[in-house]
Amino acid sequence: MNTDKFLGGVIMDVTTPDQAKIAEEAGAVAVMALERIPADIRAAGGVSRMSDPKMIKEIIKAVDIPVMAKVRIGHFVEAQILESINVDFIDESEVLSPADNVYHIDKTKFDTSFVCGARDLGEALRRIQEGATMIRTKGEAGTGDVVQAVKHMRTIQNEIRYVSSLREDELFDIAKEYRVSYDLIKYVHENNKLPVANFSAGGVATPADAALMVQLGADGVFVGSGIFKSGNPEERAKAIVKAVENYNNPEVLAKVSENLGEAMVGLNEDEVDVIMSNR
Repeated sequence: MNTDKFLGGVIMDVTTPDQAKIAEEAGAVAVMALERIPADIRAAGGVSRMSDPKMIKEIIKAVDIPVMAKVRIGHFVEAQILESINVDFIDESEVLSPADNVYHIDKTKFDTSFVCGARDLGEALRRIQEGATMIRTKGEAGTGDVVQAVKHMRTIQNEIRYVSSLREDELFDIAKEYRVSYDLIKYVHENNKLPVANFSAGGVATPADAALMVQLGADGVFVGSGIFKSGNPEERAKAIVKAVENYNNPEVLAKVSENLGEAMVGLNEDEVDVIMSNR
């Protein structure tokens, strides 16, 4: 799937067809269908797996925008199942319990597009080399704390600038260090960006959070628990979409931040026991 339609947009986690409709009406460019939002996955503990295909199919029927769904890292059979029910995008996600601690899915074997998380440029390029057509900063899902998303976005952007500053004869060494092809490193060097869209995710809970991530270089944002764990999901969803569209306009950001009700309570980084982004 061409990801150009996602650029400058918001992708929202939803657990029901009704939530998917709220997201679509708010202006989301896509929805992520899952049985539990990340905050609930974190609270429940245990092993978290791919969602029920029937639930995903009901969400696909409910909306006209693209529908994504998550699989465990390395679980290529879950990916085969999602491809068979015609999801538009597969997220090989650290939010679920990893199925393989060594290997990610060979995404080149699939016709369906994949999005993967990354904390730094090396991770991003390795996922792209495996076939990912979209990257998202991992952040720390289910916390409502944007600090890790900021850290990962700054890291990726700083490393892109570093690679762009190198001499051409130094690119071979950095390709070896990152364990990726020379061609991928050369693309970053010449274009000062990743060869695919780079969204931000993990802890985005307010319009200001969303605008912050776009100002830091994100092509758009994923929002999970921040919407449907808030006091007014409908208005917060609309506000976050408007914030991404007007990320550089403080007056608009102030207006859309008014009267949204309580944000999700959240967890700060010192309170988090399980660091999903390390998966």
